[in-house]
Order: sequence, then structure tokens, then C-alpha cells
Amino acid sequence: MESRFKEIAALIGDPTRATIMWVLLDGKAFTATELAIAADTSPQNISMHLNKLVQAELLCVESQGRHKYYKFSSKDIAYAIEGLANIIPPVTTKKNPDSPVTYCRTCYDHLAGKVGVMITDSLIQQKIIVDFEVSKKGEKWFAEQGLDINELKQQRRSFLRSCLDWSERRPHIAGSLATALLDKMLEEDWVRRTKNSRAIVITSKGQKNLYHHFKLTV
Repeated sequence: MESRFKEIAALIGDPTRATIMWVLLDGKAFTATELAIAADTSPQNISMHLNKLVQAELLCVESQGRHKYYKFSSKDIAYAIEGLANIIPPVTTKKNPDSPVTYCRTCYDHLAGKVGVMITDSLIQQKIIVDFEVSKKGEKWFAEQGLDINELKQQRRSFLRSCLDWSERRPHIAGSLATALLDKMLEEDWVRRTKNSRAIVITSKGQKNLYHHFKLTV
């Protein structure tokens, strides 16, 4: 176990491979060319790094036509990479306005950043979730949002858990329920993804719904 841990730590610790892992937190699969551009390296070099990550089973690769797409081999690896960001010392300055990524972003497949934490706080204050479990009131609330709690619980992953937010240093919700909530927000155009970034833009429709459902002014 110790030797395996050292091997994984060494793999992730390489600057180019660390960039690859960080980019993949976007939740999408990327080609080697796209990852080479993100890491500012050559196609030959990125291929070598990707092969090492695939061999270590940190990434998996899928072929579609002439292209190969790389992504995390499991959601747990994505959560572990996001969790590593929590050991970065916080920046303490007199003026440190929220950047788009720290204000609202995806944490692989769920909402994070200041807005993600605010939504979690609202769910707790409304007693929709209690001790990171859905309450009876919460079951009714999520059903009204069109989310099938029982179906989400059947997925082969965590249903609902606390995820420490690296920019806010406080928890937001993760798991299949958090993913379903983000998907609903995207489908109903409350929020939109931004190109080449994990930052999420809140639409005017989203502002109204976030106030209505969560009493949030964003």
C-alpha cells in the first residue's frame, strides 16, 4: 500500500501531469491534442504522460472514430484531485474579490465555489438536508424539483456527501443528488458553462430561481 501511494503521489506531482488532472476536473473528456495545448507541451510529451496515467488506472481512454478521449477512470479520483486543492494556503489580502472560478464553478460533476456553498447552507437552513442526509421535508422538496431520490440512491456512487470547497474552505454538497441538481440547473438554463473554464455563469432566470428556491441574491 505504501509503495503504491508513493507511486501515485509521484505521478500526480509531475507539473505536466498535475495540469492534465486539473484540466480534467472540468468533467469532460479531452483529446491528447487539447491536453497538450492546456499543458503547453508537445504531442509526443503529452502522449508519454497520458500513457503513464492510464497505466496507473488514474485515467481511462475511449476511442470515437479517429479520436481518443481521456477522462478520469472514476469519480473518486476527481474528488481526490479537488480535495488536494484544500491544502493550498488561502490567499489573505485586503482586497480579494471573487474570481469567476471561486464564485461559481463545477467541481467535476457538481456545483462548487461561493454559490455552491451558499446553496448548501440554504438547504441546511431550510432543513431540506440534515447532517448531510435528505430529510422527509427534503424528499418532498426534491420531488417538487423533478428529482427522483430513490432512483438517485440506486446509482453505484455516493448519494449525498459533504465536499470541502477549496476556495471557500467550507462544505458544499456532492454525490449523485448534487449532480442531478446541477444537471437540472443547466437544462433549465439557470446556469451556463463557460468555454475553456470551470466557471459557471448564472443567468437572469437562474437569479430569479435561486432567490425563489434558496433565498439567494446572486
